[in-house]
Amino acid sequence: MWLYNLGIALGAAFIRLISPLNPKMRAIFSGRKGMFEHMQSEIGNDAPIVWIHVASLGDFEQGRPLVDCVKERFPDHKILLTFFSPSGYEVRKNYANADYVFYIPIDTKRNVRRFIDIVKPEIAIFVKYEFWLNMLTELRRRNIRTFITSAIFRRNSIFFSPFGWWWRRALHSFESIFVQDEGSKSLLAELGFDNVIVAGDTRFDRVAAIAESAERVDIVEQFKGDKQLFVAGSTWSIDEEYLVPLINAYPDTKFIIAPHEISEERISKLEREVKGGVVRYTRFTQCEYADKQLLVLDTMGLLSRVYGSADWAYIGGGFGAGIHNTLEAAVYGLPVAFGTKYRKFKEACDLISLGVAHSVRNSEELQQWFASLHHNQAELDKIKALAKEYTSHHRGATDKIVDSIFTRRY
Repeated sequence: MWLYNLGIALGAAFIRLISPLNPKMRAIFSGRKGMFEHMQSEIGNDAPIVWIHVASLGDFEQGRPLVDCVKERFPDHKILLTFFSPSGYEVRKNYANADYVFYIPIDTKRNVRRFIDIVKPEIAIFVKYEFWLNMLTELRRRNIRTFITSAIFRRNSIFFSPFGWWWRRALHSFESIFVQDEGSKSLLAELGFDNVIVAGDTRFDRVAAIAESAERVDIVEQFKGDKQLFVAGSTWSIDEEYLVPLINAYPDTKFIIAPHEISEERISKLEREVKGGVVRYTRFTQCEYADKQLLVLDTMGLLSRVYGSADWAYIGGGFGAGIHNTLEAAVYGLPVAFGTKYRKFKEACDLISLGVAHSVRNSEELQQWFASLHHNQAELDKIKALAKEYTSHHRGATDKIVDSIFTRRY
């Protein structure tokens, strides 16, 4: 444990050191300044608190159904939502169904004790991959009911390594471990855990709710007009490098790119390279830009709705750490392409096996995939039916989790 604490201390020092030079690190550091004083003044003790922690904006979409469900079914509880990443906190710090929204503190023993002294959570829920060892140890020491949801475990993860014993100790903090699949349950059984429930992935509930209730985005509809639309979501620079030749090869098709991180340099590069013209969402004017071929979504929070106007989708991240959310596109019945880093995402593997999704290694393969579907309405109809059936079949994880947590006590 001393090695973990040393790593936390060094990490915190590094964040502080480079914060003047790096906007993300600056936000991580400055966002936590005065946090405890702010929490002390905001959080009251007039109602039991359910604390739900997510790492980032992407994980928020996985935890959001839990927040919404608890808020609706247990209005006598207060909900505390915490983030580690500024990308999530800055976008969702005013989320209506959370009574309090803060950063999670850096995981030192002193910070953890101060945090729990203020919050006094009755229930703590961690979403997917958040294993802060000091926090989990303190929650267990205080007998606070603690859970993890939508988790996936693989044999090559640290829990199954010869040096993973102290991470395995962290799993004992959870009253129940809600996993996405039977494979995770079997792996945990090998470690002696029998408190594992296969509940599924709450993101299916989230994307279904979006698709059922979302209104189309007016600017996107104006931009699309009577053309077909290809939407590339959560893209990185290498994704955009592969997309530009596709865009230029199909001048009669409209394209939208939603960068994972909005970068002036990358947008300017697209403006130089896309032959059919580029317009930014924040500068869109119908009379001037309806003839442009590419719309860059230089704002946050719209992508899941934008997919509803699309005919095809590309999901970024597959040439880096891993692809982003494929379900946001699949729920609309879209054929989906992405890069090669997808195997740790169960839904991506499922969509490939169904023929809904396709992995590409380069720009040429992306163009080949698109060409095979461009005028193939029969195949598009088949994919649409398969995608919608798949996303509909996997709904219900949120209710399973909330029922299990709350019916044991209330």
